[in-house]
Amino acid sequence: MKQLVEQDVKNLEDLQDEFDFRYKTLQTQEHSDRNSVHVKEEVFRLQGMLNQLDHKRKEVLHKITELLNQMDFLMNRQLFEELTEWKQRQQIACIGGPHNTCLDQLQNWFTLFAESLFQVRRQLKKLEELLQKVTYEGDPMPLQRPHLEERVNILIYSFIKSSFLVERQPCMPTHPQRPMVLKTGVQFTVKLRFLVKLPELNYQLKVKATIDKESSTARGYRKFNILGTNSKVMNMEESVNGSLSVEFRHLQLKEQKSSAGTKGNEGPLIVTEELHSINFETQFCHQDLVIDLETSSLPVVVISNVSQLPSGWASVIWYNMLMNDLKNLALFTNPPTATWSQLSEVLSWQFSSYVGRGLSSDQLNMLAEKLLGQQLSYNDCHVSWNKFCKENLPNRFSFWLWLDGILELIKKHLLALWIDGYIVGFVSKENERALLKDKPSGTFLLRFSESSRDGAITFTWVDRSENGEMKFHSVEPYSKSQLLAVPLPDIIRDYKVMVAENIPENPLQFLYPDIPKDKAFGKHYNNKPKEVSEPTETEKKGYISSRFIPFSEFPNASTAPVSSSDLLPMSPGVYAELKQQLSPAEIETAVCFEAMI
Repeated sequence: MKQLVEQDVKNLEDLQDEFDFRYKTLQTQEHSDRNSVHVKEEVFRLQGMLNQLDHKRKEVLHKITELLNQMDFLMNRQLFEELTEWKQRQQIACIGGPHNTCLDQLQNWFTLFAESLFQVRRQLKKLEELLQKVTYEGDPMPLQRPHLEERVNILIYSFIKSSFLVERQPCMPTHPQRPMVLKTGVQFTVKLRFLVKLPELNYQLKVKATIDKESSTARGYRKFNILGTNSKVMNMEESVNGSLSVEFRHLQLKEQKSSAGTKGNEGPLIVTEELHSINFETQFCHQDLVIDLETSSLPVVVISNVSQLPSGWASVIWYNMLMNDLKNLALFTNPPTATWSQLSEVLSWQFSSYVGRGLSSDQLNMLAEKLLGQQLSYNDCHVSWNKFCKENLPNRFSFWLWLDGILELIKKHLLALWIDGYIVGFVSKENERALLKDKPSGTFLLRFSESSRDGAITFTWVDRSENGEMKFHSVEPYSKSQLLAVPLPDIIRDYKVMVAENIPENPLQFLYPDIPKDKAFGKHYNNKPKEVSEPTETEKKGYISSRFIPFSEFPNASTAPVSSSDLLPMSPGVYAELKQQLSPAEIETAVCFEAMI
């Protein structure tokens, strides 16, 4: 329809030019000739052209009205909805969800739509020029054209303001997988894009960054200054895809001192629950329109010590899991609850995005039980912010800090094993035994310790004696420092227990469910034996080379002290017979031996 309107305006202009020429020609006729037949015929012809001109003007105005109706619908019901969905996808991607945040298609739509709006506006300007040349009684243009121009300007203002957005949220390059947590004194980056890619806007939009522009000074939050280059011009050259964008790469935050000369928050929230906003502003000037543009980042958490990063990231997760309102910076004064179905999906994202493999339903069920206790169904259970991040588990640390410690443990020491799916990880001791009870002796599984805040891993194996008695053994969990010294695959390869006659033996044979140990971990072993080995530097110096071998020793009853509880009842006849044949010292030895059997 846009092309039809443009052609109709052109036809209207041609018709009006012809009418104007004929009318002015008639005006130049001599007064004596105005009563001639020719003049009367020309007047009649001009009246017909005026009627046609009036009809054409009404038709053009109607078509422009219909076009604006369609564009209004397209903008509010389709383009803005697409933009809203993109912003929601960006929130999800920021907390580890699927990355479907390409803006190129949306930019193409926005650019074409903006060009159409400005073209309609030019057609209305053209109608104004035509009106200044020719008007008449009953002319629809003086009344309808200003209204239509006002309407298209409103559409342009709304559309242009929505086209300015944060394409990549603030993030420290040192922690790319945990955006929106910023540390004072550490550089962070942020990227903005203007979706209306018009060539004449290149190097025209100067963007300035500020922080907490609309925040209240009375709420007790900390205040910050932005350091670094906080003003840059948007252009099409720096971006790989040629978008009209700008990236701030060297921004830092510095906390302001309070009026008392101190730093720190004085409000009701802890530092990692304070939400702040990075704001950006610029001015759009095009076709005699001047529009002030503003946009903001998603809420950020500002920390002063890297130890606050896990708790700050928990706040980012909670906000973006539950909220779409970018300006609700007081969320944690009364944080909403999350359903387990919401939280479980986000927890799985933490693992898939950070360590390459998400959580299975069994693993999530174990986490639900740990957090909520045993339930018939967890999906509709609600989890409070305090239970997730602030209340201590029986081991004196919160659920989230425990889980974050495991994420760091996997990232630094167990990444390949986790991605391969060799770590069961989250399984209770009861379910662990249920998994192993029907497996061959020597079958083991890997699970995370529930008692270590910083993350630790252990293995449990099943052992069957000759008489069929089944036992389960778990080794003391290995911490990050231990895994730094000896990788877990080497521990599993070299692990020994002391059995009868002090003979060391590796009880680990099959990784659950039934994978031979060397098949599962062989490619991850270090210090693989060679058929012919060259002398090491240690051996050249006269020493015998060595390596650490992890081992365990089962408690031995023969070395344990004897207590009265160890003595078994003895009949009077047996005791009398022993007393006749043995000395008192020998009797004591015999009693101890019987007690140990």
